[in-house]
Amino acid sequence: MNVLIPLPRYGFDPTEAAIPWQILTRHNHHVFFGTPNGQKAQADRIILTGEKLGIWKPLLRAGKDAVQASREMENSPSFNAPLPYSQIKERDFDVLFLPGGHDKGVKEYLESEILQQLIVNFFKNKKPVAAVCHGPLLVARSINPETGKSVIYNYKTTALLKSQERLAYFLTKLWLKDYYLTYPQTTVEDEVKAFLAHKNNFIKGPFPMFRDNAKHLRRGFVVHDKNYLSARWPGDIYRLSFTLIEKIKNLN
Repeated sequence: MNVLIPLPRYGFDPTEAAIPWQILTRHNHHVFFGTPNGQKAQADRIILTGEKLGIWKPLLRAGKDAVQASREMENSPSFNAPLPYSQIKERDFDVLFLPGGHDKGVKEYLESEILQQLIVNFFKNKKPVAAVCHGPLLVARSINPETGKSVIYNYKTTALLKSQERLAYFLTKLWLKDYYLTYPQTTVEDEVKAFLAHKNNFIKGPFPMFRDNAKHLRRGFVVHDKNYLSARWPGDIYRLSFTLIEKIKNLN
């Protein structure tokens, strides 16, 4: 299968892009990347290295597995030759994976009308779409012109929880200011809920305490509704990735 992972020029979460890339490629799927201008993307340096996170570094930075996967991904031919958003065509891809990220640089990705139209086309053709963290916000903002509603208006979804977003902000605001609030006037959870037919279609899942991994998938949480998969944070990424792998298998 051909899988597309669009990214902003700077600020994507390294765990949420690199771990899915690693798992998908190891299962012999072809992963392609897209950026606004066709230049190589850069991960959020704070999350990747832990710099500026102070005493919260062990809690908030990317894990060793994600750092290693990021290094591998950054050396891959496809990552170094991304498509410009303007050249991405839905017909060329079978699966869409949408990572998140906190840095303000992700706004060009979350607000891209090109990507929103791409998502509408994926939903119209019932192709798998997986999104994590801020990724479901991009999905929620994708309005089907035939209905005037979000493509997930009648879907169940999750996303970065308000409690997670606020906690990271309060832990680091003295020196990182509003870094953890991509949109200081609202939260991902609140905005996603506003696009849904019912607020209870937003599923919070169990308290997100421990990150999952290949041996502990039950630590992660995924909402699966028809062609759409969603998760909340890097701690759900393995379960989301392997759930997507199973979803792809069922397409064959």
